[in-house]
Amino acid sequence: MPEDLPFESAESGKVERDGSRALDSVMAERHRLLSLAFRMMGTLADAEDVVQETYMRWYRLDPEERDKIAAPAAWLMRVASRISLDLLGSARARRETYVGQWLPEPVPADLFADTAVAPLNSSRLTADPLERVTLDDAVSMALLTVLEAMTPAERVTFVLHDVFGVPFDEIAGVVGRSAAATRQLATSARRHVRRGRRAQVSPHQHDEVVRAFRGATAGGDIEGLLRVLSPDVELRVDGGGFVNAAPRVIRGSDRVARWFMGVMRKQPALRFERRDTADGLGFILRDEGRRYGIITFDVSDQGVTNVWLMLNPMKLTNWTL
Repeated sequence: MPEDLPFESAESGKVERDGSRALDSVMAERHRLLSLAFRMMGTLADAEDVVQETYMRWYRLDPEERDKIAAPAAWLMRVASRISLDLLGSARARRETYVGQWLPEPVPADLFADTAVAPLNSSRLTADPLERVTLDDAVSMALLTVLEAMTPAERVTFVLHDVFGVPFDEIAGVVGRSAAATRQLATSARRHVRRGRRAQVSPHQHDEVVRAFRGATAGGDIEGLLRVLSPDVELRVDGGGFVNAAPRVIRGSDRVARWFMGVMRKQPALRFERRDTADGLGFILRDEGRRYGIITFDVSDQGVTNVWLMLNPMKLTNWTL
């Protein structure tokens, strides 16, 4: 019997090492799952809940059940997508009782870099430039606000296929539709994207307009501010009930310009500190040394078309001064 001990010890060590490697490979998917769930849910807190529940379901499986899963990463993605689909309905209900305007959470430009599918190969290219969005667009406020207008099934389908490259027949099992119906969901989702997009400008043009916005706002130059605002610009402010904020959308260049001039008169210590966001150049707002909010922009060839001002401190945790 003693002569068997070295063999048993070696075998036990191998099992332990194999189990450790399997655990490492599963945990290595966490950041990618978080990026998926964020695109589904719109806030990092909700995304964290989705990822936590996904891993809980993985660890509830018997070892034999886990061994039968040929591709754990794909299994985790399917489960996270299904959980997101289930949660989106209740999330919408919560947002209907939200204090003031609800906005998705703005995130730094590189927070989810390299988490989506590899670039399209030539066999998947189509004549429609919106057949898939780019990774840069996938976490922008411009796209996240469009995603909010989709049904939960449209949103899940769009994110899985157009961002992560999951085939329609696999998505069908997640949303409970046929592959053909799932294709129709993607088509409908892209219509939302088309309606939400204006004539695009280059990153350089975007940032040039945003810098002009900052200069005019900080300098109290209302005429200069009006020159960089589109006539039909819209301003949305999310205070979450923690900070006084505009309760409704402010529309029109004159109203938006006067709102910002009023803010600067009331808070003359407010400072703009530049940050790279998923939408391009944006600013952290600093008030007497403390982080006050973050402001991001959508810019078309008409000027600034959307201004998103996040003041809710619960959605500013990824931004530092």
